[in-house]
Amino acid sequence: MSRKLDIISIGDVVIDDFIDLEKDQAWTYTDEQGTDVLAMPFGAKIPFAGRDVINAVGNASNAAVAFTRLGLETGFASNVGDDQYGRDIISTLHEQGVDTRFVKVNRQKRSNYHFVLRYESERTILIKHEEYDYRWPQLQDKDVPTWVYFSSVSEHALEYHDDVCDWLDQYPDVKLALQPGTFQIEAGVERLKRLYQRAEVLVLNREEAAMVGGGNHEDVHDLIDKLHALGPRIVVVTDGPDGAYASDGVKSYKMPLYPDPDEPVDRTGAGDAFASTIVAQLAKGNTLDGALQWAPINSMSVCQKVGAQAGLLTENKLEEWLKKAPSWYHVSDF
Repeated sequence: MSRKLDIISIGDVVIDDFIDLEKDQAWTYTDEQGTDVLAMPFGAKIPFAGRDVINAVGNASNAAVAFTRLGLETGFASNVGDDQYGRDIISTLHEQGVDTRFVKVNRQKRSNYHFVLRYESERTILIKHEEYDYRWPQLQDKDVPTWVYFSSVSEHALEYHDDVCDWLDQYPDVKLALQPGTFQIEAGVERLKRLYQRAEVLVLNREEAAMVGGGNHEDVHDLIDKLHALGPRIVVVTDGPDGAYASDGVKSYKMPLYPDPDEPVDRTGAGDAFASTIVAQLAKGNTLDGALQWAPINSMSVCQKVGAQAGLLTENKLEEWLKKAPSWYHVSDF
């Protein structure tokens, strides 16, 4: 018998095929538009250092695994194809303790499979989203969670957002955490305003915050105010090496990054680790300023491993790192 779910994570799931580029076989530069470019010889056979195939990743699935590691009973609503990759994805999630009853197997469709070109500690991802028949599952009352976490889905899933919102309307006590993906941001606030209005927590990076809310990129207070105006009760804005900012509409906080014990190996999934740890701590009854102390630790740990999930920590491990934190690592009012 399945246990009562604390949270259902919603979004696409993929297999990431990491290809490690040799440092002397590629290079980077900044073009005239200010874009950082990864370059390799065209039409050549290029040696690579190695590869790792990692099942069941993506914003929402990374979050689902993080939630289970942090002790939450977690379901996952997503789509796979009826191929071996889809079976591998479901099996991997099951092994991680994620409830996969709401993962739909799409007949005669392929599962999402992405190639990740790793160069030093950064990555460039070659993506293709399959066209699935997105349908929100008909949950029985016993399966209704306390929280849902909605993140990245493909451009083929626009009406799926309406289905999720219609379901949320039936269960006003369910709290929504929203970490929009690229397509959801491009769809615009007006089209997805029901999600923003309904959100208990909204997590974006600084650039995304400016695009979504229309606030001044250089003024974090303005960014946060503009996002609150869309409806979310709690707003979290991550800011790369400068840490993160958060507000509950009454108080605003700033949180630095946790120091890296070693040079980062791979930054894939660091943002997902941060966002999901915030949400997990809030779901477990922690305060916003308390949750902010935990999130950077999980991000740091993820960056010490290849892929988005290998470094995700349990609550006990997070507590160990928190006890070892330097004196300057704390939340401050902002």
